[in-house]
Amino acid sequence: MILVWKDIQNFTFYLSSWIGDSMSIKITAPFNKELLKSLRAGDQVMISGVVFSARDAAHKRIHNALINGEELPISLKDITIYYMGPSPAGPGRVIGSAGPTTSGRMDSYTPALLDRGMVAMIGKGYRSPKVKESIKKNGAVYFGAVGGAGALLSKTISAAECIAYPDLGAEAIYRLELNDFPAFVIIDANGTDLYGETTCE
Repeated sequence: MILVWKDIQNFTFYLSSWIGDSMSIKITAPFNKELLKSLRAGDQVMISGVVFSARDAAHKRIHNALINGEELPISLKDITIYYMGPSPAGPGRVIGSAGPTTSGRMDSYTPALLDRGMVAMIGKGYRSPKVKESIKKNGAVYFGAVGGAGALLSKTISAAECIAYPDLGAEAIYRLELNDFPAFVIIDANGTDLYGETTCE
């Protein structure tokens, strides 16, 4: 049967990255295509560098802007989008809880963004066949982050700035600086899907 990786039930193994698991691959965004091609479904990674958060509402606005030929608020070239809407930051914190949202909510918008330069996504859950085809076509990668660990994940975010659609609140687009954000490669640049490849007896 298919192992339900979308819930990352083996939480202890996933969080081994927090203590410097020697099997983790350290990578820095923005990513180049050669790096992405070297990753394989199932690889455990630690992501540093700059990514951008965007959820349903922001994706819809970007999609509409593309359809209408309008200027986008951010460049999609070599961008990594984290499917996340943060909670308000507490005292002395740059961001509140920052766990992933379900990636499937963005599936209808994803191929267009990949075709225009997006190279990676971070989220949780399965992707549609069309998204998987587009990931392979564009040599992109889909990373999975653990759900239910937003408070822990927020500790890997050293800076957060709202850069577009502030009226959307938590669903605005934020520029995030990550330091060793733990994730897994779920769909690699060859189109191999960890959810479809991983089985258990």
